[in-house]
Amino acid sequence: MAQQPNIVAVFADQWRAQDTGYAGNPDVATPHLDQLAGESVNFTHAVSGCPVCSPARASLLTGQYPLTHGVIVNDVHLRQSPDSMARLFAAADYDTAYIGKWHVDGHGRSNYIPPERRQGFDYWKVLECTHDYNHSPYYAGDSDRKLFWDGYDAIAQTRDARTYLQQRDSDRPFLLVLSWGPPHAPYQTAPAEYRAAYRPEDLTLRPNVPPHWQQQARRDLAGYYAHCTALDACVGELRATLREQALADNTIFLFFSDHGDMLGSQGMDKKQKPWEESLRIPFLLHWPQLSWLSRQVDALIDMPDILPTLLGLCGLPVPESVEGLDFSGLLRGGPDPSDGAALLSCPHPFGQWWVGRGGRAYRGLRTRRYTYARALEGPWLLYDNDADPCQQDNLVGRAGYDELLHEMDSWLQRRLEAAGDAFLPSTHYIRHWGYNADARGTVPYTD
Repeated sequence: MAQQPNIVAVFADQWRAQDTGYAGNPDVATPHLDQLAGESVNFTHAVSGCPVCSPARASLLTGQYPLTHGVIVNDVHLRQSPDSMARLFAAADYDTAYIGKWHVDGHGRSNYIPPERRQGFDYWKVLECTHDYNHSPYYAGDSDRKLFWDGYDAIAQTRDARTYLQQRDSDRPFLLVLSWGPPHAPYQTAPAEYRAAYRPEDLTLRPNVPPHWQQQARRDLAGYYAHCTALDACVGELRATLREQALADNTIFLFFSDHGDMLGSQGMDKKQKPWEESLRIPFLLHWPQLSWLSRQVDALIDMPDILPTLLGLCGLPVPESVEGLDFSGLLRGGPDPSDGAALLSCPHPFGQWWVGRGGRAYRGLRTRRYTYARALEGPWLLYDNDADPCQQDNLVGRAGYDELLHEMDSWLQRRLEAAGDAFLPSTHYIRHWGYNADARGTVPYTD
């Protein structure tokens, strides 16, 4: 019997879908990802349906939506589950490893995470959260001694992942998750050789960046692109190690991001928002044993779908607790398991997008063509992304679009009812999960 496939899942923090060479951005150099895209299934419409760090990561680990796993804001604790990613693969005789940023423990961003709070991962070199990428601490194994990555943490973490692949002494298949902190802000902290490659004045802005944001957006983009190119080089090194160790032919290699970044589009920054720059993520899946490769797929895959899809590709059962969809059949040439839409949800705006800064709770849909979002007050946003890819023309309230608006709202309502989501005010969910949010809606964290 052939060995089960290995899995290497690599994801960045806050890398939006638009910003790779293969996606058509001429300003950012991503040669290794461009090569990977040419050899992979490229989910061109992948989304992060709850586009913020901790909720997205909890959905990755559990295959559940935020209102089910309860991580609706950053810096809260994800309950332990026998059906989380590492435990499911360990039960199928996989070795499991996690390296990098965690951000679902909720017991302080710099504190030690004991084994019983690691969702079943065995090999462990992790910190809850830091954005000091050049002085980046972590804890290794079962020691509570704080260590520091050598230099720029993403490069050092990738080096450790390569060592893990090179020094394995087990014949068992493995699940390796590598989680980088960049290109999340601060933007100007990539290694000097990558920062030197980008000048703000040379960069092209998206048409939806308003004039008063343009100078700041160019500065931010220059540093953000430097991070992206540094991470691209890490992808190249990791794939080279897989080839050198004769692992590439039986390894599912997945590259994605937890969510995007507005970077001045719509006059906004960061994430949580229902616009393309925040929602859309890169998503490349490579496995030579698939019947076809190098193909663009427009299915609306979302963060909760990753776990069941990986289980399906490995021929493993998907437990009933998992709400995400298994796209493994689609990857083998079968039908799209979805109804052609991804459910969007912001149960509780917080942090940089709290209510006082225009944040609002919303539910919505991203289909192949349209983005629709409903706030508690009623329909909020409707965009035709084919005709208006930068989302500058909101169709809500426009003459001639009542039928489309009704169709999208009815579709959304069916999805909410199927998910058991009553779309209540955000304070209801904060009280339900017992979180202590401050005046800005944020759950305070400690270092």
